[in-house]
Amino acid sequence: MSTAPAVRSWAWVRGRLRDEGPAAARVLVIGAVAWQVTVWAGARNPPVYAVFAPLMALRSDPFSSLTAVALRVVGVIAGVALGLSVVSVLTPSLAALVVVLGLALLIGTLVGPGPALNPQVGLTSLLVLSNPAPDAYGITRLWETALGGLVTIVLAPFLWPPHPYRELTALARECAERLPAALMGSVAALGDPVAAADNRRVVAAEVERLRHARVRAGDAERAMRFNPLRRKYRTRVADLAARLRTVAGAASYVDLLAVEAEVLSARDGASPALRRAGSELPAVVEATGRVLAALVAGGDADGEAEAARRLLDRYRHQDPQAVAVALRRPFHRVLDACVPPRSGSDRGPGDPPAPWA
Repeated sequence: MSTAPAVRSWAWVRGRLRDEGPAAARVLVIGAVAWQVTVWAGARNPPVYAVFAPLMALRSDPFSSLTAVALRVVGVIAGVALGLSVVSVLTPSLAALVVVLGLALLIGTLVGPGPALNPQVGLTSLLVLSNPAPDAYGITRLWETALGGLVTIVLAPFLWPPHPYRELTALARECAERLPAALMGSVAALGDPVAAADNRRVVAAEVERLRHARVRAGDAERAMRFNPLRRKYRTRVADLAARLRTVAGAASYVDLLAVEAEVLSARDGASPALRRAGSELPAVVEATGRVLAALVAGGDADGEAEAARRLLDRYRHQDPQAVAVALRRPFHRVLDACVPPRSGSDRGPGDPPAPWA
C-alpha cells in the first residue's frame, strides 16, 4: 500500500533529473570556470557576480538563446552607470529611489528581450544605491559580470546544448491536440447557457496558450543560431516552426466558435438546430484534429482536410439555416488557415462562394 507513492515519487525525481540535469550541469560547469577565470584576472573578493551570469541567463528553456546573457551584461552596465550617476548627485533617500527606479524601468523597457522588461537594470542600480561604497561595488560588479558573461557565451553552445527540435516537436504535438479539444468543448456546451459561458473562459485561456506557441516557434528558430552542435536540425526546426505557427494561427477561430456557442446557447437554449449541431459537429472536430496532427507530423494534411470539408458539406445540406452557418464558419476558417483549399475542389456547382456557408 505504501510502496506505490514511493515508487511514483522516485520516478518523478528521476524524470526531473533527466529533464533538468543537463541544464543544471551546464550552469555548474560554466559558473566554476567563470569563477576561476575571474580569480586569475585579479578578483580580490569571491567573484560571485561572474557566476550570476550563467546562473541567471542559462535557463532550462530549450528555446532561450545567449541573447539572455548579452541582455544581462547590458543591464548591469546600464544599472551601474545609472546608480553611480544618481549617488553622485543625491544621497540615498526616497527621492533617489524614485529617480533610480523610474529611470531603470524606462531603460529596462528599451533593452529588454522583445516586449518584456529587463529587470537587471533596476536590480543593479538599486544595489549600487544601497552599497556603502558604491564606486568600488559598481566597478567590481561591472567587470566580473562582463567576464562571466563572456565565459558563458564561449562555453554554453558546446556544453549540453538544449535540443530545440525535440522540444518544438512536443510543443507542436501538444498544440495539435489542444486545438481540437477546445473546439470539442464548445460543441459539447451547445444548448447549455451556463456550460457555454464557462467554456468561453476556458477557451480564452487555451487560445492564449496557442498564441504563445507562435512566439515559441520563433524563439526555437533563433536558438538554433547559437546551437552549433544541433546544426543539422536547423532546416527541420525552421520547417516545423512554420507548421506550428500555422496551427497556432488558427487560435482566433477556436475563440470564434466559443463565442458563437455562448451567444446561441444563451439566445436559443436547447433548440433543434443546436441539438442537430451537437450531433453533427463532433465528427467534424475529430476530422479537424486529424488535419492538425497530419500537418505537424508532415503527413497528408490535404487529404484529411478534404474529408473534414466533406463532413461540413454534408452538414450544410442537412441544415442551411443561419445558426448552422455560424457554427460551421469557425471550422471552415481553421481548415482554410491550415490547409488552403485547392481551387474549385471543395465546392460543387451551386455552392455559395463564402467558405463558411
